[in-house]
Parts: sequence; structure tokens; C-alpha cells
Amino acid sequence: MAQGLTGESVKMALDTLRANKLRSGLTVLGIVIGVATVITISSVIDGLNNRVQDFVSSLGSNIIWVFHLQLIGVRPTAEMLARKKLTIDDVRALRTLPHVVAADGGYQHVKSQFRVGDVAVKYNGKKVAGTILTGSSAAVADVSDLTFVEGRMFTDEEDKRAAHVCVLGYDTWQELFGDEPAVGKDVAIESGLYTVIGVLDKRKQVFGSGKDPQDNQVYFPLGTFHNLHPEEKDMWVSVKYDLPENKALVQEEIREMLRIRRKVKVQADDDFYIFGPDSLAKLWGQLTGGLVLFMIAVSSVGLMVGGVGVMNIMLVSVTERTREIGVRKAIGATKRTIMTQFTTEAVTLCAVGGVIGVALGAVLTWIIYFLPIGLPATLSTMWVLIGLGVSCAIGLLFGIYPAWKASTLDPIEALRYE
Repeated sequence: MAQGLTGESVKMALDTLRANKLRSGLTVLGIVIGVATVITISSVIDGLNNRVQDFVSSLGSNIIWVFHLQLIGVRPTAEMLARKKLTIDDVRALRTLPHVVAADGGYQHVKSQFRVGDVAVKYNGKKVAGTILTGSSAAVADVSDLTFVEGRMFTDEEDKRAAHVCVLGYDTWQELFGDEPAVGKDVAIESGLYTVIGVLDKRKQVFGSGKDPQDNQVYFPLGTFHNLHPEEKDMWVSVKYDLPENKALVQEEIREMLRIRRKVKVQADDDFYIFGPDSLAKLWGQLTGGLVLFMIAVSSVGLMVGGVGVMNIMLVSVTERTREIGVRKAIGATKRTIMTQFTTEAVTLCAVGGVIGVALGAVLTWIIYFLPIGLPATLSTMWVLIGLGVSCAIGLLFGIYPAWKASTLDPIEALRYE
């Protein structure tokens, strides 16, 4: 019997929607906007989360980075900026640790404010601007799992004699040579000529589908880089270890060795920072947490406006159907029956708005996915269910008062209303 009553209430609610299309559409507009906002923003966030997770996974689960100060989530203090820099001797010492497979130390020459390239590379009348210059040891290929389109990485011997050789990033090669071989050719970088010995493959990037600044890069042996830019002193150390389960052990071994080498007192804190790809994922999680709060705040406004609209239309419906309520009560309908009827109508009204909102959000997600901006929007089943559930909850919350008002009408007064 309850199922029959509910079904009848749903049918009556849909009949009301059809009979008053404009009024009902305006009523559920807030619900539609709120749910569509939830679906669209959550789809973008989920897509970006998946892209970041893929990027972090591509960095490898057995990589540890070391720098003289903390860069993630902390504003460097004067004490941090004054710390002793890491050196290639520290890198060589870390290579002796039992679980370390390879270790590399590198420098970069970039614009200090935006961390993008600041140099033009030229070849045969062609020029590519904004190139990042990087100085590394020969171990960088092993540590970073670099793949080559052609050629090879420089050797320790070339590093020792500061040979005028270089390895080009993928975009740098494409801009200067197209698809032609670059190995053996000389490129002009600042005041010198450098022989290309290798070309790197395109790197995986986190956001967008355009060009990655890291692909417009030139690698030099450390000795060669120092001749170009002796002013660069901030060394970035990358350590690759054998097995993921040894992460904590390797971090502790690195910490112990560097504290000894840097003569850090027992009671003093580390004067360096050790972190890995999981730190990037954690930082991104903090950023998306703010986006989720923004999404909830924006959608809540729409949902509340929609809820007030639903309450208003239900109160109007009670007034318009006072005689019907009186007849129902006169033939034995209870307060519970009347409340169930009007509450079900309110929930149905909001549920329809929720379904339209989900459909609109899905369309917007599809549009964003195919836009050239490259945002990897992914429709989330969880947020679809949340959107539908919240829209129904809004109907229940804002439909209770009109339903209660209808159920408390006196049947005699209701029949004499007109």
C-alpha cells in the first residue's frame, strides 16, 4: 500500500511538472545549477588527480630528491637560504650507500622568478628561445630513466675535460632540426658551439596537451656547465634506490650520511630536505582540497536557492489543492498519508532537477575534455550519485514544512475553503 501511495505521489508530481512547465523549470533551476556545478568541477578535479597520479607514477616509486632547503609547502626562511649547498662530492658519497643504484647532482640556469628557460639556441639560421640549460653528471640518464630518440648521454670522461658536447630536449631538437638527425651537428649556445651527441624523447607532462617547458632543454656535463654559468650554486640531488620497500631505510641512510658530512650537531635539525614523488601528490591533494571547498560553496548557493524555490512552489500547491486535501481527509486519509504525498512530490521535483543537472554537468565535462586547453575532465560516478542524493535530500528538507502544513489542515475548513 505504501508503494502504491508513493507511486501515485510521484505520478502526481510529474503531472504538476508537465502542467506548469515554466514555473517548475524556474523552481528547479537552482538545483540544476548546483548539481551541474558539482559534476563539472568534480570531473575536472578527478581528471587532474588521475593525471597527477600518472605523472607521479612515471617518476618512479624508487626516487628520492635532496635539496638544501624545503621547497614544497614552506616559504624559505633566511636561515634556509643561508645554508651550505650540496656538492658533487655529496653525490659521490651517496652512491656508496648499499641500496643506492645511482645518484645524480645537477644545476639549472633559468629565470629565477618563473623557473623557465632564459637562453636561445641557434643552428643554421634557426633559433629556439626560452631554453633551460641543465648541468648534470653522466648518471642523470639512469636516475631519471631518460629515453633517447637518437644518440647517447655524455660520459664521465667528457665531464672531467669539460667537453663541448650537449644533449637536446625533444622540442629543442624539433624546432632546430625538424625530423632530421641532430647528432654530430654543432649548435650555438650563448658564446660557444657545442656538438650534439643525443636527443631526448618527449617527456610525460601533468597538465595540458601543449608543449612542456622541460622538453625545451639542453643538458651539459657538469664541467661544461660550470664554464658557462659558474654563478649557479644550487645543486639538486636525485637518488635512485633498488626496491620500493627500502624507501624508509634509504632515507635514513641518506640523512645520516649528510648530517655527518655537513657536521650537523646531534640536537640540531637537518639543514637539508629529503622528499620523493609522494610529496608532490600530497601537495596536489592539499590544493585540490581547496577546490573541493570552493565547489561545495558555489553549489550550496544554487542548491539552497533551489530548495527555497521548491518550498515556495509546494506552499502554492498546498493552497491550490486545499479542496483536494479536504476530500482526501474526509474519506479517511491520515496526516501521515498527506505528508508522504507532498513530501514525495517535493523530492520528485528536486530529483528531476538533479537528473537535469547531472546531464548538463556531463555535457559540460564532455565539452571541457575536447577543448584545446587540455584539461583531462573525467566524469565521476561517485559525484553523480552524490549530486542526485543531495538534490533528493534538498527536496526532503524543504518539502517537510509544506507537507506538514497540508497534513494539519482541518478537513471541514478545507472543504469550505472555496
